[in-house]
Amino acid sequence: QVQLVESGGGLVQAGGSLRLSCAASGRTFSSYVMGWFRQAPGKEREFVATISTSGISRYYADFVKGRFAISRDNAKNTVYLQMNSLKPEETAVYYCTAGRRFPSKLTREYDHWGQGTQVTVSS
Repeated sequence: QVQLVESGGGLVQAGGSLRLSCAASGRTFSSYVMGWFRQAPGKEREFVATISTSGISRYYADFVKGRFAISRDNAKNTVYLQMNSLKPEETAVYYCTAGRRFPSKLTREYDHWGQGTQVTVSS
Protein backbone atom coordinates (compact mmCIF):
# COMPACT_ATOMS: atom_id res chain seq x y z
CA GLN A 1 0.00 0.00 0.00
CA VAL A 2 1.20 3.51 -0.73
CA GLN A 3 -0.20 6.92 0.12
CA LEU A 4 0.47 9.82 -2.21
CA VAL A 5 0.49 13.52 -1.38
CA GLU A 6 0.88 16.13 -4.10
CA SER A 7 2.20 19.65 -3.65
CA GLY A 8 3.46 22.54 -5.72
CA GLY A 9 0.29 23.65 -7.44
CA GLY A 10 -0.80 27.24 -7.59
CA LEU A 11 -1.53 30.21 -9.80
CA VAL A 12 0.80 31.00 -12.68
CA GLN A 13 0.61 33.21 -15.73
CA ALA A 14 0.47 31.75 -19.21
CA GLY A 15 3.96 30.84 -20.34
CA GLY A 16 5.12 30.31 -16.79
CA SER A 17 6.40 27.23 -15.00
CA LEU A 18 5.51 25.11 -12.01
CA ARG A 19 7.07 22.06 -10.44
CA LEU A 20 4.75 19.55 -8.85
CA SER A 21 5.94 17.06 -6.27
CA CYS A 22 4.36 13.87 -5.04
CA ALA A 23 5.59 12.32 -1.82
CA ALA A 24 4.85 8.66 -1.25
CA SER A 25 4.70 6.79 2.01
CA GLY A 26 5.77 3.20 2.45
CA ARG A 27 8.84 1.21 1.54
CA THR A 28 7.68 -0.02 -1.85
CA PHE A 29 7.80 3.23 -3.81
CA SER A 30 10.59 2.05 -6.09
CA SER A 31 8.50 -0.91 -7.22
CA TYR A 32 5.73 1.30 -8.59
CA VAL A 33 5.36 2.89 -11.96
CA MET A 34 4.41 6.50 -11.29
CA GLY A 35 2.23 8.80 -13.30
CA TRP A 36 0.56 12.18 -13.48
CA PHE A 37 -2.98 12.82 -14.70
CA ARG A 38 -5.07 15.95 -14.73
CA GLN A 39 -8.75 16.79 -14.64
CA ALA A 40 -10.29 20.07 -15.70
CA PRO A 41 -13.79 21.07 -14.57
CA GLY A 42 -16.44 19.17 -16.51
CA LYS A 43 -13.87 16.97 -18.25
CA GLU A 44 -12.59 13.45 -17.82
CA ARG A 45 -9.33 12.75 -16.12
CA GLU A 46 -6.57 12.61 -18.71
CA PHE A 47 -3.09 11.16 -18.82
CA VAL A 48 -0.11 13.51 -18.69
CA ALA A 49 3.06 11.51 -18.09
CA THR A 50 4.45 8.31 -16.60
CA ILE A 51 7.85 7.07 -15.51
CA SER A 52 9.22 3.57 -15.04
CA THR A 53 10.27 2.15 -11.70
CA SER A 54 13.95 2.89 -12.32
CA GLY A 55 13.29 6.32 -13.77
CA ILE A 56 15.07 5.46 -16.99
CA SER A 57 11.99 5.40 -19.20
CA ARG A 58 9.38 8.12 -19.57
CA TYR A 59 6.25 8.46 -21.64
CA TYR A 60 4.23 11.61 -22.28
CA ALA A 61 0.93 12.68 -23.70
CA ASP A 62 1.46 14.33 -27.07
CA PHE A 63 0.20 17.69 -25.87
CA VAL A 64 2.96 18.05 -23.24
CA LYS A 65 5.96 16.72 -25.12
CA GLY A 66 8.84 19.13 -24.98
CA ARG A 67 7.24 21.22 -22.24
CA PHE A 68 6.74 18.88 -19.28
CA ALA A 69 9.26 16.55 -17.67
CA ILE A 70 8.57 13.75 -15.20
CA SER A 71 11.28 12.51 -12.87
CA ARG A 72 11.61 10.53 -9.67
CA ASP A 73 13.94 10.16 -6.73
CA ASN A 74 13.53 6.69 -5.26
CA ALA A 75 15.73 7.57 -2.30
CA LYS A 76 13.27 10.32 -1.37
CA ASN A 77 10.09 8.45 -2.37
CA THR A 78 9.14 11.37 -4.56
CA VAL A 79 8.05 11.91 -8.14
CA TYR A 80 8.10 15.30 -9.85
CA LEU A 81 6.44 17.00 -12.77
CA GLN A 82 8.21 20.03 -14.18
CA MET A 83 5.77 22.04 -16.27
CA ASN A 84 6.98 24.79 -18.58
CA SER A 85 5.23 27.07 -21.06
CA LEU A 86 1.91 26.52 -19.36
CA LYS A 87 -1.31 27.39 -21.15
CA PRO A 88 -4.64 28.59 -19.70
CA GLU A 89 -6.37 25.46 -20.98
CA GLU A 90 -4.08 23.42 -18.76
CA THR A 91 -5.86 24.69 -15.68
CA ALA A 92 -6.85 21.55 -13.81
CA VAL A 93 -6.38 19.45 -10.73
CA TYR A 94 -3.22 17.41 -11.19
CA TYR A 95 -3.12 13.94 -9.67
CA CYS A 96 -0.18 11.71 -8.83
CA THR A 97 -0.72 8.01 -9.24
CA ALA A 98 1.05 4.68 -8.75
CA GLY A 99 0.63 1.52 -10.74
CA ARG A 100 2.34 -1.60 -12.03
CA ARG A 101 2.24 -1.33 -15.81
CA PHE A 102 4.52 0.80 -17.96
CA PRO A 103 3.65 2.65 -20.01
CA SER A 104 -0.04 3.10 -19.42
CA LYS A 105 -2.40 5.99 -20.17
CA LEU A 106 -5.40 4.30 -18.59
CA THR A 107 -6.70 5.35 -15.20
CA ARG A 108 -7.89 1.81 -14.47
CA GLU A 109 -4.32 0.53 -14.59
CA TYR A 110 -3.22 2.71 -11.70
CA ASP A 111 -3.91 1.47 -8.19
CA HIS A 112 -3.24 4.43 -5.92
CA TRP A 113 -4.12 8.09 -6.27
CA GLY A 114 -3.33 11.27 -4.42
CA GLN A 115 -5.88 13.95 -3.58
CA GLY A 116 -4.64 16.25 -6.30
CA THR A 117 -3.19 19.74 -6.45
CA GLN A 118 -4.82 22.66 -8.24
CA VAL A 119 -2.96 24.33 -11.07
CA THR A 120 -4.44 27.53 -12.42
CA VAL A 121 -2.96 29.23 -15.47
CA SER A 122 -4.11 32.78 -16.06
CA SER A 123 -4.17 34.40 -19.49
